[in-house]
Amino acid sequence: ARARSMSSSFARAALRRASLAAFRPARDRASFSAAATSSPHATTVLCVRKDGETVIMADGQVTMGSEIVKPNVKKVRIIEPGVVGGFAGATADAFTLFERLEQQLEQHPGQLTRACVELAKQWRTDKFLRKLEATMIVADKESSFQITGSGDVLEPHDGVIGIGSGGSYALAAARALVDVPGMKAFDIAKKAMTIAADTCVYTNHNFTHQIIGGPDATTKAEEKSDKGKETKASTKASTSGE
Repeated sequence: ARARSMSSSFARAALRRASLAAFRPARDRASFSAAATSSPHATTVLCVRKDGETVIMADGQVTMGSEIVKPNVKKVRIIEPGVVGGFAGATADAFTLFERLEQQLEQHPGQLTRACVELAKQWRTDKFLRKLEATMIVADKESSFQITGSGDVLEPHDGVIGIGSGGSYALAAARALVDVPGMKAFDIAKKAMTIAADTCVYTNHNFTHQIIGGPDATTKAEEKSDKGKETKASTKASTSGE
C-alpha cells in the first residue's frame, strides 16, 4: 500500500511539472507581447544632414499600450544655441538626460563629441541613470550622434539617423532620398517621416523639427557668443556709468 501511495504521489508530481512546463511558454509569450505593446520607444525621430544643413524631425504621438495618449508632444528641442536633440522613450527620462548633456556642454564648450561620450559614461555607470529608458539623437553644425543607455555613441557614415519604432522605415526612406539632386535635408526628412507615419502605427503626422545651418536655420551657434557679447557690453556700460 505504501509503495502504491508513493508511486501515485510521484505520478501526480510529474503530471504537475509537465502541466507547468506546458503553461510557462504561453505565459512568457503573453508577457513579451505586453512588453512589446507598451514599448517606451513607440515613436519616430529622424536626423538628416546634407549640404551644410542638419534637420532633426520627430512625430508627436505618445502611446501607452494600444491607446494614443497625446498627439502633439514636442520631442525635439534646442539644448543650447547651435545644438539640437531629439528623443525616443520616456519623456521624464529624456529630459533628465538632456539636463546632464547641458552640464557636460558647459564643462566642455564647443566639444559635442566629448560631451556625448561623457554623458554615455555616466549613463552606463551611474546607479540612477542606468534605469533611464530613452534613446537620444544630438547634433550640431559639424556632427550628429545617437546615444544609448548601453554606452554607445554612434556617428552615422552618411549623416542619417533614425530611432524609435518607426526609425528603420524613416532611415531607409531618407537614405534612398539623400542622393536625389535638389532635395534639401528638410524635404528629405519630411518625406521620410511621412513614409514612417504611414507605416508605423505608433507614429503620427504631427511633425516638429529644428534646423541647424542653411538659410532656414532655427538655431545658430553664433547666438550664444552674441548674447555673451551683449552681456559684456551692458556690464561695461553700467560700470562706466557708475
